[in-house]
Amino acid sequence: MRFVADMGISPQTVKFLNESSHNAIHLHEQSLDRMSDPEILDKARKEARIVLAHDLDFGELMAASKALLPSIIIFRLRNMASYRVNNYLEQVIEGYTDELEKGAIISVTDGQIRIRNLPIESPG
Repeated sequence: MRFVADMGISPQTVKFLNESSHNAIHLHEQSLDRMSDPEILDKARKEARIVLAHDLDFGELMAASKALLPSIIIFRLRNMASYRVNNYLEQVIEGYTDELEKGAIISVTDGQIRIRNLPIESPG
């Protein structure tokens, strides 16, 4: 799988993914620290990457756009130490590969993983 890590995600998580035979990049290592959230989503879509974030704005942007991709994994952990993020990320990859490939927002909080398939349809 291919990933792009936003600034709130540790470079250690990118290293963990690359060592696990995935293709992961961090915005900082590409000198894209100031890239806006819509630009990050566009980059991820063009490069077929899953966004790793600590920022709820990505989910809101995807809901508003009604887009199918990119998938987003949002980490809302009290302790964002890379070993904890990596542990949850491993669970998400193992358990939700199909959903990530088709388009989903996965929210990871302490002790819980929630999934919302894309596109997000407004009720009505």
